Amino acid sequence: MRLRLLLICCLFNLALIKAQETFPINGVSNNFDPFYAFTNANIIINPEKKIKNGTLIIHKGKIIAVDSNIILPKNAIINNLHGDYIYPSFIDLYSDYGLNTIEKKEQIQRGPQYKSKKKGGYHWNQAIHPETHASYGFINSTKNAKEYLSAGFGSVVTHFQDGIFRGTGCFVILSNKNVHENIIKEKAASFYSFKKGSSQQRYPTSLMGSIALIKQTLLDAEWYSSQHEQSNLSYINYNNQKELPQIFAITHALDYQRLYQISDEFEIDFIVKGNGKEYSRINEIKKTNFPVIIPVNFPVPYDVSNPESTEWISLSQLKDWETSPYNPLILSNNNIPFCITSSDLKNKTDFIKNIRVAVSKGLKKSEALAALTVRPASLMNLSDQIGTLEKGKIANFFIASSDIFEDGVIYENWTNGEKHIINKKPLFNIQGHYTFNSK
Repeated sequence: MRLRLLLICCLFNLALIKAQETFPINGVSNNFDPFYAFTNANIIINPEKKIKNGTLIIHKGKIIAVDSNIILPKNAIINNLHGDYIYPSFIDLYSDYGLNTIEKKEQIQRGPQYKSKKKGGYHWNQAIHPETHASYGFINSTKNAKEYLSAGFGSVVTHFQDGIFRGTGCFVILSNKNVHENIIKEKAASFYSFKKGSSQQRYPTSLMGSIALIKQTLLDAEWYSSQHEQSNLSYINYNNQKELPQIFAITHALDYQRLYQISDEFEIDFIVKGNGKEYSRINEIKKTNFPVIIPVNFPVPYDVSNPESTEWISLSQLKDWETSPYNPLILSNNNIPFCITSSDLKNKTDFIKNIRVAVSKGLKKSEALAALTVRPASLMNLSDQIGTLEKGKIANFFIASSDIFEDGVIYENWTNGEKHIINKKPLFNIQGHYTFNSK
């Protein structure tokens, strides 16, 4: 009898542990977790695989099944898409979503600042702060999320875009769920640049100084790992980040060669966030073997209506305007792995339009989709969770009226199994509708 009571108590406690919430819920708890089934859809599983008249089923933020012949769960909410397209939501590896922008403060002291004013056992230069972690300051941002969602994105890697050693970025889902559920990877990558950012210290004052500071910091971090006489929080954090993907932001095509020298000397495999002008140094970039994250901020056509102002437009500017839309194609033709970011665009509504421009210049649709889904997921070591529409992965996908790389309009973007309405279907073309499967 005692053994039976002990067993019942253990099972009861186990049930309580399994149902334990790690975050308190204010108000009435919502336990409604239905199955959603999207039927009669053209489903783009990945850049190489497509299913016609397929069905996608999701539950509790995960993909349960995807195929052309599936038995629907009982009481599933069914959305008949009547031929609409389902794509895996895009992934942006270079963002500051959900973070407070760091503004450069005006100099209020009389003379130049030579020493760091940051209190604590950190690096002597304020532009070096690998101890900065985006996950510590991340919050959901509904307004900014809408811009990304409308452009087809469902997740981003966000980081503080300030300084030379910038610390780590976190991989987050663009849903309205709480922050705990949206942070998929707390430390997804480590970030760097040649710019000292908001630091008011005098040094470095040039690109040469930034390169020297980077090399000295790397040497000091290497020395620090073999000593036990002192503690430096900056070096501790940097050494703990060495196994993460290393993303380095550059502003000029010539920076590729500068970065390659650092990479070769210290044996660091960088991922480069480029400037969209990679075509101008393509042979050098090809030799570096760096994966590249490229923007699609193509130059707008110049106004040539006034002959006098036209004289100020240089040949190099015209060449850049002509060639920039071919940049993704040139990278693809040279077998340089690249991802695409929406950063550097003044208006994210131009993102899909510019992707279509690149496709019209010869970029394969499968290559464009790979650069926005499977490739960024792979670089962040998250291919088992996101990037394709497969069983067990996060339910991040968007529904479009037709081929997104031609003239498709995004109607809905689902992130973490949560629906976001982007555009309403025209009244004369309403085809999708929800029903309940009671069988």
